[in-house]
Amino acid sequence: MASVVRLSCVCRRGFKPLFYQSTLLSRPLAIPHKYQEQPHLLTARIHASQALYAGPGSKAASLHWTAERVLSILLLSMGPVAYFNPGPVIDYSLAAALTLHGHWGLGQVMTDYVHGESKMKAAKASLFLLSTVTFAGLCYFNYNDVGICKAVALLWSK
Repeated sequence: MASVVRLSCVCRRGFKPLFYQSTLLSRPLAIPHKYQEQPHLLTARIHASQALYAGPGSKAASLHWTAERVLSILLLSMGPVAYFNPGPVIDYSLAAALTLHGHWGLGQVMTDYVHGESKMKAAKASLFLLSTVTFAGLCYFNYNDVGICKAVALLWSK
């Protein structure tokens, strides 16, 4: 048997919590059945946004999460490498990694805060435009100026 504990059962009559509603605070309680070893769990409904492109058995979200973490660790390791061995390879690698990191981060912000199909399409188009302009600008800076590594070194030297 399973049951749900509500906050209104615990509170005195007539008292309602200031910030909480009793329906929001219903929590699942696991009570093992006498004849089975595994407990039955009664859970509340959780409404989450559906994945737009991935199917139900897709590992796309897991791979994306892993790629984000790998890129973050790569960016951490690129700092000392850029300091001790600056050059065009590191400059262009930093341009690509920083642009991709910013693109993925702003994409997550858009997923959380932009609602509506037309607004999401416009926001994604503007994000792709921003990321393209950012990458092109960093590549232009690397090709026609001192590069990202030496520019940061010049900022630190003064």
